[in-house]
Amino acid sequence: MATVTYDKATRVYPGQDTPAVDSLDLAIEDGEFLVLVGPSGCGKSTSLRMLAGLEEVDAGSIRIGERDVTHMPPKDRDIAMVFQNYALYPHMTVAANMGFALKISGTPKAEIQRRVLEAAKLLDLVEYLDRKPKALSGGQRQRVAMGRAIVREPQVFLMDEPLSNLDAKLRVSTRTQIASLQRRLGITTVYVTHDQIEAMTMGDRVCVLKDGLLQQVDTPLNLYDTPANVFVAGFIGSPAMNIATFDIIEGGRAKLGEADVSVPRSVLTKVSDEGSDLVTIGFRPESLVPVSSEDVGGIPVTVDVVEELGSDAFVYGHPAGPKAAEQTDRMRSDTVIARVEPRMAPAKGEKIVLKVREGESHFFSVKTGERIPQ
Repeated sequence: MATVTYDKATRVYPGQDTPAVDSLDLAIEDGEFLVLVGPSGCGKSTSLRMLAGLEEVDAGSIRIGERDVTHMPPKDRDIAMVFQNYALYPHMTVAANMGFALKISGTPKAEIQRRVLEAAKLLDLVEYLDRKPKALSGGQRQRVAMGRAIVREPQVFLMDEPLSNLDAKLRVSTRTQIASLQRRLGITTVYVTHDQIEAMTMGDRVCVLKDGLLQQVDTPLNLYDTPANVFVAGFIGSPAMNIATFDIIEGGRAKLGEADVSVPRSVLTKVSDEGSDLVTIGFRPESLVPVSSEDVGGIPVTVDVVEELGSDAFVYGHPAGPKAAEQTDRMRSDTVIARVEPRMAPAKGEKIVLKVREGESHFFSVKTGERIPQ
């Protein structure tokens, strides 16, 4: 086991003007499960491949423990990687696939058998050891790929979207198995995914990337409760946070169309210091509550779709009222999302009024996009 450190690590692909990964500073603790997440092209897989030695590091350095591995060959880094497509040898049995790397390195046959059997027991693969990959399901193949990494007994596990080829139900069960297994083994793990739900449920900490730049790294709960900027606020959370830009009006309130939101004094001071009369406000779907049409500060919404999930229901609507056009122009999306009681969900086409719970708004600078502390 070991720590992993990216020290201003940068990768610029040939022919590109902008870095795929730009001065990444990141310290991963010994035994930690860290998830790299972000949209396609954000640099998360490149960051992982730099650590694996599959991509060059054009500037900065990468360390595993006290060793500088920046320019070290992949085979000498003491890492094991689980790929998206499993990369199993089709002509070999499960046991042979799991023990292949040990065989190549000259590990004694008895030791290989011992490690393979131990990993197979961990992964419930003992009865499949004599089968070939074509006789296995997608989830079983994924576990074989995991077993191949485990028998190496590396300092660091690297996982590049290993669940993306599985169906939705199997993904849920398998991600739980991976997280549980990692905690039992205690091996430092760097995991890449584009699925923010996967990131939030698996990682000890989550690192959010955008355009090769680190946006925020924190625990899943802190990312959700205190996003560092507008991008993180909109990316983390499902359904996504409602985000819009409001005018600051007399009396220290924010107004957009028919919506009216109170603004803390500290936020008003920061906005004034920036020389602006606008503020970006975000509120989670669960922070919106239905109120009567006479309630001051409500947001009138026409319901477009209601998602019935049994334990929850989500209303998707668009701003209503005489100033709806102005309101829509200022929304990051023209959809307002709210969580409602599943047994009391409104009907499609119905007009409702929603209000943000006191103290549950998030404020961001219009100029920088950065969070404004309250």
